[in-house]
Amino acid sequence: MLDSAWWALFTLVAAAAQTVRNATQRGLTASLGTAGATHVRFLFGFPFALCFLAVVMIVLGLGLPRPPVLYWPWVLIGALTQIAATALMLAAMNQRSFVVIYAYIKTEPVQAAVFGLVFLGDAVSAMMAAAILIATTGVVIMALKPGTSLDLSATLLGLAAGAMFALSSVGFRGAILSLELPSYVMAATFTLVTGLLLQAVLLSLYLWLCQPAVLASIIAGWRPSLFAGFMGALASQFWFLAFALATAASVRTLALVEVLFAQGISRFVFKQAITRRERLGIVLIVAGVALLLWGR
Repeated sequence: MLDSAWWALFTLVAAAAQTVRNATQRGLTASLGTAGATHVRFLFGFPFALCFLAVVMIVLGLGLPRPPVLYWPWVLIGALTQIAATALMLAAMNQRSFVVIYAYIKTEPVQAAVFGLVFLGDAVSAMMAAAILIATTGVVIMALKPGTSLDLSATLLGLAAGAMFALSSVGFRGAILSLELPSYVMAATFTLVTGLLLQAVLLSLYLWLCQPAVLASIIAGWRPSLFAGFMGALASQFWFLAFALATAASVRTLALVEVLFAQGISRFVFKQAITRRERLGIVLIVAGVALLLWGR
């Protein structure tokens, strides 16, 4: 099917949007704290997700689906683990540099392959496993440079964030597949809306009860939060479209190309030299991604 070839394009768009969102969201941590910065992507992303759903309904001429009972546990797992993953990521980044924590988080494809196999029965071929390991090794080599000290707390937070992101990917893919809709675009977009609604309500309730001042600060500083919310919703829309067509492990492995985006900006915009170690990492990432795409 032609549709099955679109997952790679959806993943690339999602990775680019997520890179922008992460940078914006990280900048909000100083003023809003970990919980507040985490909430921004959900609270301000939800209205944009509703707009995406309205466009899909109008363009495709479809009504809202009726989710089966099995849908709700999947979407709840996806929503809750994504909240936990985002909070763990921001907490880890407060302890160590973004690049180091990024290496730990990007063990996600390996963990997604395991979780996908266990919970969804998503097969992992020998070639796919090799691609995942090669590309992930490339990221780790680039980030963990000689002389980098090991911070156990930050390491555990980063690995835990990677595990939660992997579980979230599998949970949302399970929700999308459980709808069994003829249109994967509607299945993905509807799941995005329900997921963000759950996340926005749960985190708003938590902040209202435990940190009302943070919730007030989020609302007062809505301008930068609105952009972070839009980029978060845009990234999630394309992640979910990709999850509808390919395994979570495949999508998250291809998503490692965002490292190459960052290197390209560093080299051509900021004129920063690329080290031999970074070149090796780039080669491994490209080789892993190429093997993944060739093996599908």
